[in-house]
Amino acid sequence: MSVITISRGSYSHGKEVAEKVADRLGYRCIAREVLLEASEHFNVPEVKLLQAIRDAPSFLERLAHGRLRYIAFIRLALLRQIQEDNVVYHGFAGHLILRDIPHVLKVRILADLEDRVGLVMNRDGVSRGQAVKIVKRLDEERRRWSRSLYGIDTGDPGLYDLVVNLRRMTLESAADVICHTAGLKEFQITAESHRMINDLLLAAEVQMAVAEMGVEAAVVSRDGSVEIVTKAPSSQERGLAREIERRARGISGVKAVRVEITPLTLFE
Repeated sequence: MSVITISRGSYSHGKEVAEKVADRLGYRCIAREVLLEASEHFNVPEVKLLQAIRDAPSFLERLAHGRLRYIAFIRLALLRQIQEDNVVYHGFAGHLILRDIPHVLKVRILADLEDRVGLVMNRDGVSRGQAVKIVKRLDEERRRWSRSLYGIDTGDPGLYDLVVNLRRMTLESAADVICHTAGLKEFQITAESHRMINDLLLAAEVQMAVAEMGVEAAVVSRDGSVEIVTKAPSSQERGLAREIERRARGISGVKAVRVEITPLTLFE
């Protein structure tokens, strides 16, 4: 049993490969389902969630914290989905959200630029020059988004367990390679990796509760003990810490809470 995340650039056949892998393994194949679950559960329009993951945040958006709330919603929805295991996920930032879970197979799909450009030309009826601009713009937006929120370049091969280049490989062969790799013992769930997923899920629930306050915080959880780190003006530290702790303790599974607030400087 395992979880597979498939990352790719725009128009790189990631969806088709994911569907083939899921069909062969008998796994669930999900992507938009995570957005729909987050949209329904948190009563947020799907289009707003889509915008949150499609475009790199501007300075004003980061100050407003709205995008951070939406991403917290999506992260929590994904973690809930993979609790059941046997999932192929080809949507939003799975390789980033699940990067520390050892049994998750993180795959990057590469496709030839000319193939990608041809898909855009056929779909949108545009010239080759226009199609090249579209593909490069979308790729750059994804890189900016990843760098802005995670400090990571999605093109870094070190993020992935397996990089599959479609230049000389059919979609069927790519699926074969991924299915074979997913069957290796290194990518089978263990008690420790299951615990890590539960810890991530609890941290995501706490982070969402804090984000609802308009507060950006780093949250770590281990076996029910939660640590929350954020910044605030000195005058607000005590009251904010009490409210964060109150909200965190109201979440099922939280056994202990530690809140650390560092002073917010004038220029932050």
